[in-house]
Amino acid sequence: MRIIRTTATARAGLVGNPSDGYHGRTISVPVGNFRATCVLYDWPDVEIVPASADASRFNSISALAEDVQLHGYYGGIRLVKATIKRFHDYCRDSGIALDDHRTFSVRYETTVPQQVGLAGSSAIITATLRALCEFFAVEVPIHLQPALILSVETRELGIAAGLQDRVVQAFAAPVFMDFSPENLKREGDLEYYHYAPMAASLFPPLYVAYRTDLSEPTERAHGDVRDRYYRGDPKVVEVMGRLARVTSRVRDLLDAGKGELIGPHLDENFDLRCEIYNVSEGNRLLVSTARKLGCSAKLAGSGGAIVGTYPDEATFARLVEAMAELNCRVIKPEIGGTATGSEEPVG
Repeated sequence: MRIIRTTATARAGLVGNPSDGYHGRTISVPVGNFRATCVLYDWPDVEIVPASADASRFNSISALAEDVQLHGYYGGIRLVKATIKRFHDYCRDSGIALDDHRTFSVRYETTVPQQVGLAGSSAIITATLRALCEFFAVEVPIHLQPALILSVETRELGIAAGLQDRVVQAFAAPVFMDFSPENLKREGDLEYYHYAPMAASLFPPLYVAYRTDLSEPTERAHGDVRDRYYRGDPKVVEVMGRLARVTSRVRDLLDAGKGELIGPHLDENFDLRCEIYNVSEGNRLLVSTARKLGCSAKLAGSGGAIVGTYPDEATFARLVEAMAELNCRVIKPEIGGTATGSEEPVG
């Protein structure tokens, strides 16, 4: 028997988000400090083993309520189950024959902070897909993996999501993404755009700060903004275009070896977001606290975590102290390439 162990990291949207859902451009980076791990091995039946987030037994009613606030109602089992179903369908539709007699046990665990916008759900799906591909010796082209991972949530589970997180997790590297309509390509029922991995050495020192208590709610105006964009609302269209241009400026600075100059553009990204989104006071406080110390700051995702640059170690130390008072932890994200899989012989 062999044991397959695969991983996928958290991610932070460095610049451009949320224009990725509106034909814009983004740069996102892996956050290798946190990851989801999938373990898969031969077993008499296909079995999905629950993780701690899938608990159904609690020592009090308040413990149940807190678990729901942290993990939602479903934990990660539904993500794993939906990934297996979608992988099966992809192979069937692609003419890839799977040995239906090969059964397995699969389990996951994750260290990605929940409900703070660091892409924990897609990390579980990505790690599970990698394990299935290795177990059945199936190769999904890397440029199609993000769309396949996304379809697990959108098609199988009806969850609204975008490609950005899945691109970074599939490539396991910082990536510049251009979602302009002219870059849209399709293979079968999967879509992809222009994805350009970037060297981690191009980036200046970054930090990620995230809430350690129950997270702030994400902006509930996503649906409204989407409706306004597709109705041609001039303000929303203008802001999404400006976000895309900010991303291009940041990429140019990074490519020119001037990463220390990107901070003001990250600040601009957040300010533009606030022009069309109802950003919560808690998230605004995270950003303003970091900026007062001389750091740049913007949301790393939808809410509960921020990302930015800092000028020196003394400032970073002050940031750690200030954020602790807001129930936030600060880390230096590991954005370099990370191992994604391993195989351990047993017996």
